Amino acid sequence: MDEMTTAEESDPGEQPGAPEVLDVTDPQIRVDSLRRAAESLKDGECVVLPTDTVYGIGADALDPLAVQRLLMAKGRGRDMPPPVLIGDAAVLPALCDRVPAAARDLAEAFWPGGLTLIFRAQEDLTMDLGETNGTIAVRVPDQDAARDLLRITGPLAVSSANKSGHPAALEIGEALSQLGTSVAVYLDGGPSRIGESSTIIDFASDDAGKVLRQGALSIEDIHRVAPDVVPLDPEPAEDAGEEPTEETTGSEDGAAEAGEPDTAGSDSAEPENGEAG
Repeated sequence: MDEMTTAEESDPGEQPGAPEVLDVTDPQIRVDSLRRAAESLKDGECVVLPTDTVYGIGADALDPLAVQRLLMAKGRGRDMPPPVLIGDAAVLPALCDRVPAAARDLAEAFWPGGLTLIFRAQEDLTMDLGETNGTIAVRVPDQDAARDLLRITGPLAVSSANKSGHPAALEIGEALSQLGTSVAVYLDGGPSRIGESSTIIDFASDDAGKVLRQGALSIEDIHRVAPDVVPLDPEPAEDAGEEPTEETTGSEDGAAEAGEPDTAGSDSAEPENGEAG
């Protein structure tokens, strides 16, 4: 008994051995690659996966130690919780307390795609994503391999596959160079198609919706579906040339990030696969 290490005593950021890099572009081996990634996620390890926006680092959203391992890999704290990726919009009612009509319309129009939505989480939701203030950021990625993996695993906590404060990874090598052995499996889906984080809209604090991060989806596209969504406040003139970082996005993102509020909530820190969110 003395030789055994409990979950509380172990270092959630430690990953033994060299990571596996598996191809998900080849139909001949894709199923096996996804199965291997799902096994690692079930074991509490982190996996890098392709999304339509940027590469994401994912963990089992129902495993608090796995989520902590994800945060440690990125070098961020619980004040910047990751968003959650799901395979289909039908999963929303199990995660969110209420989905306003405008949010339903946007999900129908732009999911799968580069849109992260923040809601009040179900009170009995057994996810510990960090300091979310009772919110959850959700996205359905427009990437076949990612959605296939999510249909195997269920919801995953997913943040952009980079060290906090560094550029998001647009190809597998960039993720590998930043995250190294903190990730057990890297799924190579080729270059990210969009290369820009998702747009984040907060429905947790206002049924009309408020943009917390302007990303892959334009405000013009949003207003064609939900005209009452409040646009992102303009940046001060002196900051107009600066790009928002994942540490500053949103009221947050609460979600965000990949969404990266990364995720979590209107009061969370940043968002971003997730994002990558």
